[in-house]
Amino acid sequence: MVTIGIFGSHSAKEIGMSAKAWGFKTVLVAQKGRDKLYTKFNKHLYDYVIALDSFREIVNKEVQEKLLELETIFIPNRSFAVYVGYDKIEKEFKVPIYGNRFLLRAEERNVEKNQYYLLEKAGIRFPKSYSSPENIDRLCVVKVQQAKNPLERAFFYAVSPEDYYRQAERLIKEGVITEEALRTARIEEFVLGARFNANFHSYALKDVFGDFDFVGFSDRRQVNLQGFLNLPAREQLKIDIPIKNEEIGHFGVTMRESKQEIVYEYAEKMIRACEKEYPPGIIGLFGLQGAMAYSPSDELEFVVFDVSFRVPGDPAIGPTSPEMRNLTLKHGIKIEDPLDLTMMEIKKAEELGRIEEIIT
Repeated sequence: MVTIGIFGSHSAKEIGMSAKAWGFKTVLVAQKGRDKLYTKFNKHLYDYVIALDSFREIVNKEVQEKLLELETIFIPNRSFAVYVGYDKIEKEFKVPIYGNRFLLRAEERNVEKNQYYLLEKAGIRFPKSYSSPENIDRLCVVKVQQAKNPLERAFFYAVSPEDYYRQAERLIKEGVITEEALRTARIEEFVLGARFNANFHSYALKDVFGDFDFVGFSDRRQVNLQGFLNLPAREQLKIDIPIKNEEIGHFGVTMRESKQEIVYEYAEKMIRACEKEYPPGIIGLFGLQGAMAYSPSDELEFVVFDVSFRVPGDPAIGPTSPEMRNLTLKHGIKIEDPLDLTMMEIKKAEELGRIEEIIT
């Protein structure tokens, strides 16, 4: 009997809830000192707990032996990718992963076949990028890694080269970013539009469940940007502090039906591109994060500025998305959360003896 492996951060509660609801045993890999949310307040979600001094110890022989003994299928999330590292996940972690472990790396902007490469191959519109701050000729967003948080970036906005250098110098002095991180930052046009995280689930067992499902839209709540935007404009002008686009939560949103088709088409294009560039392609949840904005020809278009190739870590999708009812009708079984689709495919693969098709 399969046990669902859960990394104790990011989306561990969501995964635990869906896994238990579908009758699976669960094993949580937690880091000592940051495990109380799971091991004290939500301990009913986890049948087994492996407590480590550091998340990177997950690749240690004795830890992997325990996971393999439990017949674990591990569900990757963003924290797993960041704290363990892509090389260790791809080369040292022998536990089966639901999905494509090699595609996790594509989220990073400094690898050859990254998300922008895949967006281009898929023919999906994404923001214009700038190779040098000297070329900035419009409102741009600079995406640079935070100095003290490997999971988050410290965005700042610039309208000219002079504006860029002035803000960058201040952020370096304040310790928000480093000169090294700034050298690998991405500078791209700021898309003036309504933001949407469009979330999907791509199936390995396409003959059973179809190609993919749309699970719903959401948007981010960010610190300290959220509080800044709650102020009147005249008060905003009085504040001279770095604005951090650090994700602290989500909320559900909807998009009018006349514009949803393009989002489905983009998902389909991304799935086909990943099948070719990162076989076997996308298995499981993924997201296209972007904005619906007007093109130069005054037509609404969806511009994608970020792609995630794993669990989105957004517990708002299930309760707020009308797609849950749609998916319940489609699959003939109660679907309450996007991760229910993950558990549904794992259970079916186990029943059919096709586990090898859904893991890497």
